[in-house]
Amino acid sequence: MEKSKVYFTKEITPNSLIKIYQAINRNLKGKVAIKISTGEPGGHNFLQPSLIKDFVNSLNGTIVECCTAYEGKRMDPKLHWQAIKDHGFLDIAPVDIMDEFGEIPLKVNGGFHLKENIVGAHIENYDSFVILSHFKGHLMAGFGGALKNISIGIASTAGKTNIHTAGFTKDPSILFDHLPPQDYFLESMADACESVISYLGKENMVHISVANRLSIDCDCDSNPHEPEMADIGIFGSDDPVALDQACYDAIINSKDEKKASLIERMNSRHGIHIVEAAQKLGLGNRDYEIVSID
Repeated sequence: MEKSKVYFTKEITPNSLIKIYQAINRNLKGKVAIKISTGEPGGHNFLQPSLIKDFVNSLNGTIVECCTAYEGKRMDPKLHWQAIKDHGFLDIAPVDIMDEFGEIPLKVNGGFHLKENIVGAHIENYDSFVILSHFKGHLMAGFGGALKNISIGIASTAGKTNIHTAGFTKDPSILFDHLPPQDYFLESMADACESVISYLGKENMVHISVANRLSIDCDCDSNPHEPEMADIGIFGSDDPVALDQACYDAIINSKDEKKASLIERMNSRHGIHIVEAAQKLGLGNRDYEIVSID
């Protein structure tokens, strides 16, 4: 299998985000969704509107999100809209909470645990997706990158619960009573990715991850740890498996002496297993080459 290309720049600027997209050389067509995390109120590490504005507008894109499965300020659409407004996203582009008015099932083909994945119904309104992720640590998944943004990110509240419990329940009120073995959760995220990628088509997706504000905690955390290691840069690919592997490797191989806490967070949760599982499902290739655009 030929190695996937992962484009990279050390510059984290509005212009370099556009340049990474251009380097991937995939002309997304139709109505374009830009899937980001709008960030839990209290947190401040999420991708800032000032960074992504020019890129989103260059594609005439709509920022899309879905509601959470935990009791925070983004589970209820009304509170989620307030967070989106407070964090400045309504000032830069149209925004759509895709599960605000309903959800639809997507079939999982050959999954480890899931037969279906439940996503925001408004996924039907878009022709192409940019999976624009903030790469960072995560309390449950080890790290959050492109694959987590495709799976948990596009799933509705019920869908997120379904993934977190490896298909046991869609009821968020009992989610934390039925957490499966860790690898089952990671495999279920890969299952959800399979359903979304099969539905949208690989050719209609681009994946970009910004490795900055590298906290051990996710943007879903209302009180995240401050980052300890320095920013790395922006990575982009048409292969989300290669992209997550490259971001993970960049941290592991970093010469930054303050990387230990993030590595511990990723590895203690066996975070790389989502990449292993996604490759087994045929979603991409862990073998990659870095192409610098600097």
